[in-house]
Amino acid sequence: MTHPTTSQTPANMTDNTGVRGGPRYLLRIEGLLALGLSVLAYSHLDGSWAWFAALFLMPDLVLLGYLGGPRLGAALYNIGHSFIGPALLAGAGWSFGAPALLLGAVIWTAHIGFDRALGYGMKYASGFRDTHLGRVGRTHAPTAMPTATLPQS
Repeated sequence: MTHPTTSQTPANMTDNTGVRGGPRYLLRIEGLLALGLSVLAYSHLDGSWAWFAALFLMPDLVLLGYLGGPRLGAALYNIGHSFIGPALLAGAGWSFGAPALLLGAVIWTAHIGFDRALGYGMKYASGFRDTHLGRVGRTHAPTAMPTATLPQS
């Protein structure tokens, strides 16, 4: 496995990078719980579901960072998909009595939970598919050429 700060992927990198087995499933269940609790909190805060739908994918705008390469992309993705951002936003909303900030924090948390439940974890600079939850996407095994069967006489 590559060091998280390098941008080179070794030839022997496999799908077994990152957390595996039971801990991986627990982390994905945590993501699902974060999503569920966020939706519940949003409902209790009487937020507009149209705004929820409109803003739900907004954290993925950080994916544009990958236009600058995998190192920048991973750094921006991790900033946008860490629970630190929504926690600070919720704190500001609470401190300043700004319900819109609280609602934004809850939507942001729901998005992160959704991504984590799907297995999209924090990214390594080696590439978008390399996350702390393991590799995302399918690994395509080379397909074998079909062999012709000869008619038997």
